[in-house]
Amino acid sequence: MARQDTATPVPQLPSTGPAGAAAGTPTAAGAPVTPPGSFAAEPMGFYTDTTVCIGCKACEVACKEWNGLSSTGGGVHTMSGDSYDNTERLDGQHWRHVKFIEQFGEDASGGRQGRWLMMSDVCKHCVQAGCLEVCPTGAIIRTEFDTVVIQADVCNGCRACIAACPFGVIEVNPVNNTAMKCTLCYDRMSAGLTPACAQACPTASIQFGAISELRERAQIRVDQINQGNQDRPSAYLYGADDSILGGLNSFYLLVDEPEVYGLPKNPQLPSKHAVPTGLMSTAGAVALGVLGVVGFRKRRMDAFADEARTTTTIRTETRTTTLGDEEVLHD
Repeated sequence: MARQDTATPVPQLPSTGPAGAAAGTPTAAGAPVTPPGSFAAEPMGFYTDTTVCIGCKACEVACKEWNGLSSTGGGVHTMSGDSYDNTERLDGQHWRHVKFIEQFGEDASGGRQGRWLMMSDVCKHCVQAGCLEVCPTGAIIRTEFDTVVIQADVCNGCRACIAACPFGVIEVNPVNNTAMKCTLCYDRMSAGLTPACAQACPTASIQFGAISELRERAQIRVDQINQGNQDRPSAYLYGADDSILGGLNSFYLLVDEPEVYGLPKNPQLPSKHAVPTGLMSTAGAVALGVLGVVGFRKRRMDAFADEARTTTTIRTETRTTTLGDEEVLHD
């Protein structure tokens, strides 16, 4: 069970945490790719095979236990009523979230059919990370494992990263009022240990290791699922290549559209909107400048017209006065 104390402090990096000594070495359940104690400074991450997830939530519990994350409402949590999903989403207290997606309906013969789709969701540790891009304090860093970590002691709680994340991963932790998310167990990796969630997964749905090796393993699994069904392949990898934010260091094997799993089909970085917004701002500035020039010219022309009218009036009055004087003298 997760700890019930809502005041439990969140451990700071790079501490290995109080459970480090008892954590042991990686086991087959976590499917580690490299031996303990020998993780190279190269891109490391997760490959999640959603087809073998059983929704046990062991990853959620292990994540909370290792990272000392407080339980919601001091352990008194209201049922969501949304299937078996009571966590509902990722936030500052829940760095792992098991999604339950029910698909039930009628088949061609009018009978009932259905399936469950389950996925253990987590921070994607994007190669091009929007949160890191907008952080004003340097609290968000990229580690030697190419993972993205928020340093709680540097975060000022501005929430810029929350809006910048296209996956809705980050939220403020109510214990320390700073933005928090999965660190991919940086402290455990530094000690040569598998991240807690992958260590606890009983079906190897969550696999941890070097990204290059995980991609090869994942592609073999995709081919295995689609074998004999080439006309309508169902399995594919989401985020394994660089088409999504330069690649995700936590990528997934899916068997339905990304939106079904709550994943954006084409996530965008804040910088992607910077150029169009800048062009619009520039165009607006030019338009205002043109209007300003037109307005200035109109005012100048009106001033010239007023001056001309005034001059004409003065000349007319002067001429009239002169003619009047001449008539008086003539008489």
